[in-house]
Amino acid sequence: MTSAHVTGSARRQPARFLFLYALAYAGGVVAYTPFLILVLPARVTELAGAEDIRWLGYIVFAGAVAASVSGILSGWLSDRTRSRRIWVAAGLAATIIAQLAMAKCETITALLWAVVVWQVALNLMLVPLIAWAGDRVPDDQKGMLGGLLSIAPPLGALSGIVLPAGDAAFDIRLAIIAAMTAAMVLPLLLLADRQQAPPLTIQPTPGDALHARLAAQRIGMWTARLLMQLSGAALAAYLYFWLRDIDPSMHDGAKTLLFAAGLAISVTAALGLGRWSDRSGRAFRVLAWLALVASVTLVLMAVSGAPATAKLAYVLFVSANATFLALHASQMLTVLPDAATRARGIGVFNLTNTAPSLIMPWIAISLVPGSGFGALFLVLALLALLAAALLAAMPVAR
Repeated sequence: MTSAHVTGSARRQPARFLFLYALAYAGGVVAYTPFLILVLPARVTELAGAEDIRWLGYIVFAGAVAASVSGILSGWLSDRTRSRRIWVAAGLAATIIAQLAMAKCETITALLWAVVVWQVALNLMLVPLIAWAGDRVPDDQKGMLGGLLSIAPPLGALSGIVLPAGDAAFDIRLAIIAAMTAAMVLPLLLLADRQQAPPLTIQPTPGDALHARLAAQRIGMWTARLLMQLSGAALAAYLYFWLRDIDPSMHDGAKTLLFAAGLAISVTAALGLGRWSDRSGRAFRVLAWLALVASVTLVLMAVSGAPATAKLAYVLFVSANATFLALHASQMLTVLPDAATRARGIGVFNLTNTAPSLIMPWIAISLVPGSGFGALFLVLALLALLAAALLAAMPVAR
């Protein structure tokens, strides 16, 4: 019995659209990066005191559950309506409202529920936004788009520099993040032309052997990304507390610059390694080496007694991890579902972004209070090593 799948074709996009899209994508990153790394942990400490690490774990866990469900749901809605713009606009408005409303939370429980609502709103914006690129940008421009998108994480990290010092009012810091997000996403919504999604055509399903290989690659890529995201999620959530332990004198600006330095290095690395992997056809091997580098740097962070060495290892970890995620995202596009279910498929792949937050808090809660961050980093290093082994054993992408 034969079957068919639905695909779509997109025409080449002018540089103007690519720039607007990359700016909007960076706006989505700005919406959550400084908030999760700097603003939320500081507010949790204010409200929870000595129980801050435990409560941050609870909040991250609850937010991840909301993000996991809402990512798939928002993708389904976007696919059903065949409209990306309207859902991105609705998500942007809801994200800003939810974030500003956090200023009214005077208890740690209220803050937890506010973060849950904010996560739902954020995914209502981000998932259709990613699908928008899949609709509009053809394969022969995805490399260029990927290079532009690799700039988003450093911009997200650097956006924390413009925030007032940690003792500034919580509502002021939230308002600045909301304003930056709106300024970066609105140009795409207002200025991008209203080209419709590409028409759908029916094409034969790949043969059984190719179909099985693609299915195996999807599972392997999903699992490897999950393992790597566990490390990244742990570092993002607990960076504030780890740096506070190894160097109490570090201020928020210095913490942000440390993170941004690693991301800045990853832009050059992603562009160079991505181009090489396109020519060589060894994308999975590149990803495996990056996962191995991440594992080694986590071990260095765990065993180093010198703050300077630990910080350098952290910068290298951020570089390897961010490069891995950028290149993984471009390879993920080759195994995503068809155009008719593209956004829902993105929601499923995005579970690798949220699922770590369901697992990581319990690992951290069980290890950090009794054994310190060193034990946590060693566990994360083992997970990254498993990701490297998994990718090294996978067949070439094409």
